[in-house]
Amino acid sequence: MAQLRIALAQTNPVVGDFTGNADKLVEWTRRAAERDAHLVVFPELFLTGYPAEDLVLRSSFVEASRSALTAVAARLAAEGLGGLPVVVGYLDRTDGDRTDGDRADGGGKPLNAAAVLHGGEAVMRSAKHHLPNYGVFDEHRYFARGNRLPIFRLHGVDVAIAICEDLWQEGGPVSVVAEAGAGLLVVPNGSPYETDKDDVRLELCARRAREAGCALAYVNMVGGQDELIFDGDSLIVDARGELVARARRFEEELLVTDLDLPALPELPALPALPEGAAEPGDPRMGPRDDSEITVERLVLSAAPVEPYRPEPPLIAERLDDLAEIYQALVLGLRDYVAKNGFRSVILGLSGGIDSALTATIAADAIGPSRIHVVLMPSRYSSDHSLADAEELVRRQGLNARVIPIADIVTAFEKEIDLSGLAAENLQARVRGMLLMSLSNEHGHLVLTTGNKSELAVGYSTLYGDSAGGYAPIKDVLKSLVWKLAEWRNAQPGDPPIPENSITKEPSAELRPDQRDTDSLPAYDVLDPLLRDYVERDMGRDELVAAGHDPELVARILRLVDLAEYKRRQYPPGPKITSKNFGRDRRLPITNRWRESR
Repeated sequence: MAQLRIALAQTNPVVGDFTGNADKLVEWTRRAAERDAHLVVFPELFLTGYPAEDLVLRSSFVEASRSALTAVAARLAAEGLGGLPVVVGYLDRTDGDRTDGDRADGGGKPLNAAAVLHGGEAVMRSAKHHLPNYGVFDEHRYFARGNRLPIFRLHGVDVAIAICEDLWQEGGPVSVVAEAGAGLLVVPNGSPYETDKDDVRLELCARRAREAGCALAYVNMVGGQDELIFDGDSLIVDARGELVARARRFEEELLVTDLDLPALPELPALPALPEGAAEPGDPRMGPRDDSEITVERLVLSAAPVEPYRPEPPLIAERLDDLAEIYQALVLGLRDYVAKNGFRSVILGLSGGIDSALTATIAADAIGPSRIHVVLMPSRYSSDHSLADAEELVRRQGLNARVIPIADIVTAFEKEIDLSGLAAENLQARVRGMLLMSLSNEHGHLVLTTGNKSELAVGYSTLYGDSAGGYAPIKDVLKSLVWKLAEWRNAQPGDPPIPENSITKEPSAELRPDQRDTDSLPAYDVLDPLLRDYVERDMGRDELVAAGHDPELVARILRLVDLAEYKRRQYPPGPKITSKNFGRDRRLPITNRWRESR
């Protein structure tokens, strides 16, 4: 057996920040070197940030990535780190070199690539084979397919590389790892967060390790990128699929782990492949499998290291379901604010549970001193609404101001004759206008406080309570909003949310004695129906067969279908479920198909 100390750099890149991402790569490689690591692995498309979406279609962006890779490899060597191999994801293109991928796609198409940096150069390059095209992924739009399994020998151990989706799908590079005889498979990932995904990842890694007959190191990105949240959860399993080490979630971390791996006979060091394909019989090339995956081999160091005392492995404590969701929402908001250069946020604070939870998430994300709330009571606001909002401000130390809107609404009503729903919505639009005006004046990011249940059925006012730049609880059903508020109040320290905001009956307070249940079923009835229809794509007959009331199914499906135009104009917000409104669920606005028929 041979020892190998591997460092998984669970890091948070920024899309398009080649300089900052390269600086981070050098910094974390230095940390790994200080821990005496033999190999450091960064996430998928780390140098570009992920996902870069249509930026990858710009040749200037691709060339910037290629240049950044060359420059950072040279910089590592110049700073005394060139002897530590680094695996990093970057954006490449098909151009007739070793990374040409599927030539049927034509030269110059982008590649979701990984490189091995060593001795001041990129000594090995490959590209993702399986290109996901479901849910939030659209990689057939962007990338050509790779067809190689790179394997480099490091201190007597053969280390293979596969990229993210190549682990999730059958066939492709991972299918030939066992035949190629690798002792370790490293997998750079950009795997977005969803509830319960940590269990799925561990089971997948364990199964693939057993299939490949080798240890597997899975390094995932961490951080927020628009709607997506990357939760880290990097891990290492042995060849039996047993968990060896696991990083914390929602935090940057260098997971350093010592592994005992199969040692191979010493071979002479071979240089990297030259431009173009290798000649037949080249000792670095292996057999093709049925998927035409070429095994490419390179020897960096043949002899095992001298035996040393291993460090104890780290297995981070798992989070409960509500803790992980709450941390995901906090991280998504924190990174959206930071990466887009906002100094502060602003929101309307009504005394209700949605704005209370949103304000609390914001305070936990960026600190209460950067949170501005506006209390905007109307003629229909209850005394307890203002009191509950003021109590939350006191508990959390937020910046607050009160702007009564009754006179402003009256001024509008003097000029236009409105009644019923239009009159109710005017109040919401006045509030939205005030928040956007304060944002315009002071540079605050406006947080929209609506939840997924309201967004699903259209229970919001366009250009009113739906106005804003980011919606922290957009993918959180109302019943989960209450659970998250109760969970947050149960954490150490003084409860940040007044109990009355949690326990009182929800109301938009746009007319006398209004309650949500005037027009909607109770949320413990509504939310399971929405989950089945929106997240599981169940049709009307399936919903009825699942036990939902037929009349309610017809009514709610009609509301959901008709509200698509509202959702299309809603701000982005962090995705936490398997299907959110926006990146996951894309339906036409102009559409005469109705499940409710």
